[in-house]
Amino acid sequence: MRTRFASPRFLALAGTVVLWASAFPAIRVGVAGLGLAALSFLRLAIAAVALVAVAPFARVRVPRRGDLPQIALCGLAGMTAYQVLLNWGEIHVEAGTASLLIAVAPVFSVLLGSVFLAERLTRNVVTGSVIALSGTAVVTLSDGLSGFTAASLVVLAAAVVQGVYHFATKPLLRRYTGLEVATYAMIAGTVFALPLVPATIRATVHAPADALWAVVFLGLLPSALGFVIWGYAVARLPLAVSTGALYLVPPVALFVSFLWLGEVPHPVELLGGAVVVAGVVLINRRRATGAEPPATAGRAGDGAGTREHTGSASVRG
Repeated sequence: MRTRFASPRFLALAGTVVLWASAFPAIRVGVAGLGLAALSFLRLAIAAVALVAVAPFARVRVPRRGDLPQIALCGLAGMTAYQVLLNWGEIHVEAGTASLLIAVAPVFSVLLGSVFLAERLTRNVVTGSVIALSGTAVVTLSDGLSGFTAASLVVLAAAVVQGVYHFATKPLLRRYTGLEVATYAMIAGTVFALPLVPATIRATVHAPADALWAVVFLGLLPSALGFVIWGYAVARLPLAVSTGALYLVPPVALFVSFLWLGEVPHPVELLGGAVVVAGVVLINRRRATGAEPPATAGRAGDGAGTREHTGSASVRG
């Protein structure tokens, strides 16, 4: 048993959870020193450069021309809009709280899939969605109506656009691997973020060292390396194992935020977060029961389970 959990695939899965969880406190550090625009652009640009550098070794293919509009949607929603909204929200929302709110993203993904992809809404999906949304309401209103802020809605908007990203990647993941789709979307997201370059230049000149290190960390580790090792793990582990591990991201984010930033979560927030995760677990039970067809890899042997890659990776920072 000890050898099994020390294997590269389990270490990759554990690394993904830690990296994606640590992104939430890192965003708090980065946005405080760099501001919204600079943090958003630099993280995307650093990750895109890193993924492009890895692409030849990972045998990432050039996408088909007909898929470019879909890739553009993925980049705009899941990368540019998601980064801007999450970074904006974390100016006022604590890192741990943000991770709990982002965990609701799969709800929006499955609802969009039912409307546009004719995916059947099972009892588990409907019940899980209601439970997860109820948990989100608990987290958002943990300090009462007087403690509710627009920043919480901004973080929820980030969860919505990430749900759009999950939904939009499904057709692409029938033809490409998860790493390929992530690379295409990251590049597209960087292109859409180019209007932020002037503000980025101004902010970077006077940015403190901790903020610069935070954005380098975010771009290279949670964004670039996180996708690489997640793709490695999900291709070699049962889907239930890889998906289930991602439920650990919010609690790990709370722990890292406590160590890094000294943030102490409100007990009601913890209760609401547990309700959110329970709802998402119930939604994902449809995959374990075989309700969806098996994933198809873009290239034989290297993409097992990649169709679920972005649908399950719902709590990345």
